[in-house]
Amino acid sequence: MSTGWQLSAAGSRWSVIRDMGSASRLSDRGSRHPKKEATMNSRERVLAALRREQPDRVPYCEFAIDRSLASRLMGWPEPADAIIDLDARIYTVEERKALADFLHMDNITYVIRAPVYAQKVAGQDGRLFYGEGLIKTEADLEKIKLPDPHDDALYAEAEEFIKNKGDYAACFGTRIGVFPAMLSMGIDTFSIALYENPRFVETVMDIYFDWAAVVAERVCQMGFDVFVTTDDHAFKTGPILSPALFRRFVIPRYRRVRKKITIPWVMHSDGNVMPILEDLLALGIAGLHPIEKGAMDIRQVKRDYGRRLCLLGNVDLNILGLGTPEDVESEVRGLIRDVAPGGGYIISSGNSLASYLKPENVIAMSQAIQKYGHYPIAV
Repeated sequence: MSTGWQLSAAGSRWSVIRDMGSASRLSDRGSRHPKKEATMNSRERVLAALRREQPDRVPYCEFAIDRSLASRLMGWPEPADAIIDLDARIYTVEERKALADFLHMDNITYVIRAPVYAQKVAGQDGRLFYGEGLIKTEADLEKIKLPDPHDDALYAEAEEFIKNKGDYAACFGTRIGVFPAMLSMGIDTFSIALYENPRFVETVMDIYFDWAAVVAERVCQMGFDVFVTTDDHAFKTGPILSPALFRRFVIPRYRRVRKKITIPWVMHSDGNVMPILEDLLALGIAGLHPIEKGAMDIRQVKRDYGRRLCLLGNVDLNILGLGTPEDVESEVRGLIRDVAPGGGYIISSGNSLASYLKPENVIAMSQAIQKYGHYPIAV
């Protein structure tokens, strides 16, 4: 596949050098494949797919894009700070729109998340990871100080985001409760307390779930199109909590927040959520992301749940990171062929656009989506 891009070594990293002076939509860069006239804008396209309808073409969405990868794609300066904060907002709305425009994405995402009370540990690449939780006992509860969800200042940037979103599907991203509680307590403390001191676990979760309920009600009234939650619920082999514990501790709290979510809800969770998928569907989620390869079979999920659920995913990150543009095109082609017919499908990476992905492969993914993704699917 011809990308129209040149790669050159820059120190120990690969940088992308555009052969045009500005980042423009890939389809405007002399694509060999004739364009079909769009009959929907991005917002309409995404919302149609979330209603399990067939839009004019398969929407392409990403909810997280690593800043260093974006810099290589767009020719932006690399982040000056070697340490990349987990909780930092790293893009302006104009930068998000530029990325979306360049990659032919149909969404832009704004994130407000409650802070996690855990140590932050720097990896070899400068990225921070959550380490040991800091909420070990009930005496530590006073450490949890979340931003006031009733304070207008919390939403000031989000208001500007909505004013300037254009025709993109505006997604609001957050965590609701169980994952920040687990991270703040640490997986060991959290797991033991479920049996030895369940009230402690419930108190921590309630702090986060109650905060999320207020935030959800507010942002759903602001003009966002999609509510995206990123609480991981599973390992590759199955749920982190047993279905019984999930139904006891998590589902009732999700129901409280669900009452405040009045726009389509997309739930992100890595791993195999099949044992709790019926519980998630009963909450009324519109879409599931990313249906992780190696943990779930997106084709089987389409056959079994495609009439009830929009599927989002799952271009293999291993291929995007280690493969060739030709491998990526084959992967995208197969997903569109098998999952897109009939609608109710939004293609995306199998998690996020991570730092280790090859820029040329990200471009190849976008080009292949444009090449094969128009309805009626004819692959």
